[in-house]
Amino acid sequence: MSKRDYYEILGIDKSASEQDIKKAYRRLAMKYHPDRNPDSKDAEDKFKEAKEAFEVLSNAEKRQAYDQFGHAGVDPSQGGFGGGAGGASFSDIFGDVFGDIFGGRAGGGGGHRQRRGADLRYNLELSLEEAVHGTQAKIHVPTYVTCETCDGSGAKKGTSPTNCDMCGGAGQVRMQQGFFSVQQTCPKCHGQGSMIKDPCGTCNGQGRTRKEKTLSVKIPAGVDTGDRIRLSGEGEAGGPGTQPGDLYVQVHVKEHSIFTREGNDLYCEVPISFITACLGGELEVPTLDSRVNLKVPAESQSGKLFRLRGKGVMPMRGSTPGDLYCRVVVETPVNLSKEQKDLLRQFEDSLKSGNQRHNPKSKSWFDGVKNFWEGMTK
Repeated sequence: MSKRDYYEILGIDKSASEQDIKKAYRRLAMKYHPDRNPDSKDAEDKFKEAKEAFEVLSNAEKRQAYDQFGHAGVDPSQGGFGGGAGGASFSDIFGDVFGDIFGGRAGGGGGHRQRRGADLRYNLELSLEEAVHGTQAKIHVPTYVTCETCDGSGAKKGTSPTNCDMCGGAGQVRMQQGFFSVQQTCPKCHGQGSMIKDPCGTCNGQGRTRKEKTLSVKIPAGVDTGDRIRLSGEGEAGGPGTQPGDLYVQVHVKEHSIFTREGNDLYCEVPISFITACLGGELEVPTLDSRVNLKVPAESQSGKLFRLRGKGVMPMRGSTPGDLYCRVVVETPVNLSKEQKDLLRQFEDSLKSGNQRHNPKSKSWFDGVKNFWEGMTK
């Protein structure tokens, strides 16, 4: 019986990358592995077929010979390549496949996998000034730290952990699954590779104790809400022989009484008097660094936005600061005296005598309303 095309077996085209070949084989191995299909001869045949295709296509030299001469180029009986797969190792391919099939994670290589302690997150609140200019913050983190009594070994002082007699210190044991030999985490030492006969009295053999530690965190200038700072090795301590996790400081910037921030730009509202809005003037407005003068031209409308270049936030990465936008808001006078009210009525009368040329927006709005009502009555 003639053999099927290897590319067809794996369901890939001839331009497939090495990663594509691995993914295709992994998918078929999961589907047709004999241990998942114990009573299916068809599944076993398809698994062997996929394995053979992978052994050839994962090896660059074999793949080249197969592409040029077909099956004859890789058939030892016809002078082609022979032997096992020379491309990606089966431990690389099956590192996660066998974990799904047999309920554990298969390790690669000869040693046991190095585990880590848990990563931690700390929520840090900053003022806008601290976020913009940077600061040095002290934080207090409740966590597990390496036991000082046993120095993290978990063994009683004066003693040491011994190699596990089941895995010989490797942390993994080799098990036979059908016609495959598979590595799994050692059930006796749980992947540690060592056993503790006399546990430390302080940590009870855990190699870590609960403690609140104080850390000094350098906050770079320009951080914003959502940014996080990674402190390597400052997370929870793991068990004996493991590395600690990392600590992630999550930044949250508190609301400011004057400014709001959008990216690298700052915004603020500046109240101005009715007179300043009409005649113009100069105001002193704050920035996060100093004070600047804002020139308000005559006849400025409430809500007008003024841009002060370079008075915003200097970003963490980059050399161009953002801008400060000042929105002027005309403030209506309150607590007027009778004399002041009379003067305003006189002023209003003088405006009306100008045929509404002093209030162009008001005139256009009322004209629009008039046209709207006329259209409704037709």
